[in-house]
Amino acid sequence: MTSDAPPRIGFVSLGCPKALTDSELILTQLGAEGYATSKTFAGADLVIVNTCGFIDDAVKESLDAIGEALAANGRVIVTGCLGAKAGEGGASLVRQMHPSVLAVTGPHATQEVMDAVHLHVPRPHDPFVDLVPAQGVKLTPRHYAYLKISEGCNHRCTFCIIPSLRGDLVSRPVGDVLTEARKLFESGVKELLVISQDTSAYGVDLKYRTGFWDGRPVKTRMLELCEQLALLAEPFGAWVRLHYVYPYPHVDEIVPMMAEGRILPYLDVPFQHSHPDVLKRMKRPASGEKNLERIQRWRALCPEIVIRSTFIAGFPGETEDEFDHLLNFMREAQIDRAGCFAYSPVDGAGANALPGALPAPVREERRARFMAVAEQVSAEKLKLRIGATMQVLVDSAPALGRKGGVGRTYADAPEIDGSVRLLPPEKASKQIRVGEFTRARIVGAQGHDLVALPV
Repeated sequence: MTSDAPPRIGFVSLGCPKALTDSELILTQLGAEGYATSKTFAGADLVIVNTCGFIDDAVKESLDAIGEALAANGRVIVTGCLGAKAGEGGASLVRQMHPSVLAVTGPHATQEVMDAVHLHVPRPHDPFVDLVPAQGVKLTPRHYAYLKISEGCNHRCTFCIIPSLRGDLVSRPVGDVLTEARKLFESGVKELLVISQDTSAYGVDLKYRTGFWDGRPVKTRMLELCEQLALLAEPFGAWVRLHYVYPYPHVDEIVPMMAEGRILPYLDVPFQHSHPDVLKRMKRPASGEKNLERIQRWRALCPEIVIRSTFIAGFPGETEDEFDHLLNFMREAQIDRAGCFAYSPVDGAGANALPGALPAPVREERRARFMAVAEQVSAEKLKLRIGATMQVLVDSAPALGRKGGVGRTYADAPEIDGSVRLLPPEKASKQIRVGEFTRARIVGAQGHDLVALPV
């Protein structure tokens, strides 16, 4: 290597955690090849923008980010879901809107991005020496990380264009997943968030093929993966949290592990709706009309389980009776954490051709009514926590927590759920450190959040 400063790459990562893990792979490879990162567009030799293209607001945000990078730097590579989105006439939407970008790739395209980087900013050296940590470059805080187990999706939900952007389901080899998980735990990760487009379907494309890890056979299947992740997490006292879990019957096999404390008793399940006719129009999988029975069965197996979900209000053809069915489901199912989108037409989605499109004000009004019910359910459930002593993972603790801090319980995934406001400890000797667990007594509830006193 020469003494010359290495080339600097600016980076913008937009969209969901699955896109974030793509960004981490690219940044890891950049670091391995000796590139440095730049905190500003103007100070970079080149800027990479990892985009989202799922809904209109995300498309606008991504196009605006590309425009800002071009204005400040002029040399921009675009990757991610928006890169796979076609505009008028089938040409790249990104190139139609920003023809001066250097290159455009789709999602999960680390090598294509690196090829474009090499073309415009030659690599500074041959990577004979590993310049990045074993777990790779992470965009999350040191104490939690996302673990993507598969790419793509086999479903064809009418409101979604993810399969056209990311393709059909492709499961990662189970040995690769577990090796990455071990490196993350060894690096200090205390919470591993398992993500994919459809976590329940892990291994379907491989017909649950048996792989090998540490010389032992392990099936490429959700149950076996969770068992191994639980074993890996145990020596570190770490959490394993499951996201994007479709409510297939075999999910019942995971719930006893949650009751035993081996996997966090938390399921992120995208129900989207409750009425059978709406679910049919959505082409949702997994016999959605039985979801209430499934939830009741999960709670019978593990009373502490927390369920978060997302829903769509104002889907084409949704009647007032069908919407009332959704509100009643929310009340009866007692979903702990719920988000709701007013239906938004997405270019290329099959739902655009369905009859009965509702006016935007009606869609927004139903979303607001749903969220009022969801917030009432959540608030009532949070009040039941008052008086309990819970384990809290600390996300923020200025001055070692002498003035308090912010953390999360097992019921709270980062950035999408609530948090715990930690009061200053009563004991002067009590310290609270970021990335560590502390016991805290819940003394109050405020909106979606809890207030607790470290003990």
